[in-house]
Amino acid sequence: MTWLHLTANTGPAECCLGVRHALARLLEEAVGSDVDTTLVEQVDGPVDGTISSVLLQLEGAAAELLARRWSGSILWVCASPYRRQHRRKNWFLQGAILAPPATPPDDGAIRYEATRASGPGGQHVNKTDSAIRATHVATGLSVKVQSQRSQHANKKLAAQLLAIKLAELASAAGARSRAERHSQHRQAERGNAQRTFVGPGFVERR
Repeated sequence: MTWLHLTANTGPAECCLGVRHALARLLEEAVGSDVDTTLVEQVDGPVDGTISSVLLQLEGAAAELLARRWSGSILWVCASPYRRQHRRKNWFLQGAILAPPATPPDDGAIRYEATRASGPGGQHVNKTDSAIRATHVATGLSVKVQSQRSQHANKKLAAQLLAIKLAELASAAGARSRAERHSQHRQAERGNAQRTFVGPGFVERR
């Protein structure tokens, strides 16, 4: 099992649109590679239909290989669909492999609440009451997971995501992980893209 984080960094709406395109392309590649994908966390971008960041769980024999293909700097070359007079055409995204938590926190320390899924997540948003909000009682830290159709599956993912956030707060290693993740939101490796896509169709340049 591998977790992959795609982010627009602090880029504008065009970068967030690039993340949406990248997510769609990644899901296509996952199907072709027989890799199961689960949406763990998604942060929507400033324009409807865009994504600022997304955290995915990948499972399967080719999961790590797929994650590596999407790690590092990703360049999307396209005229802005939002600002017609804007001269910039290079939009950078960032992908990073994250280690999933080895052991979720004790269920006895977590309060689970079933809620209705919300947000413009399209096919990824479940419209039933199976969304789960998990709160760590001792710290008050809370996460919401709504990607799966069953409360049990969302509860499991919520526990894993909460474990990552608690680890970030509790240890020096977690602090480094948090700093690294925040850094991904602030900058990309411009000029050193691992993969390049062009045009509104997000076609890969070989």
